[in-house]
Amino acid sequence: MADEKKQAKKKDLPSQKEQTRQNQPAQVEQQVLNGYRGEVIELIGKTGTCGEVRQVMCRILDGRDKGRVIRRNVKGQVKVGDILLLVDTEREAKQIKSK
Repeated sequence: MADEKKQAKKKDLPSQKEQTRQNQPAQVEQQVLNGYRGEVIELIGKTGTCGEVRQVMCRILDGRDKGRVIRRNVKGQVKVGDILLLVDTEREAKQIKSK
């Protein structure tokens, strides 16, 4: 009977390790949100050795450069209207040279 009570308590209360695991995603989300949002307004073209990087024009939505339109390189799938999370707004990508 005493063993059953101990097992029931163990099942009801998460261990200390489980509690720290549950808290980690919230901490990661807070770290990721340290940046500036930018909205994709135009797709310029593909770049990179295999064409895996897209060059886009994006409008900054947050921070001191709010409203500024800059050119950035984005790896992965992107379309007009997507929101990017930029680490900084000072850097701008070089224009793709036409052949």
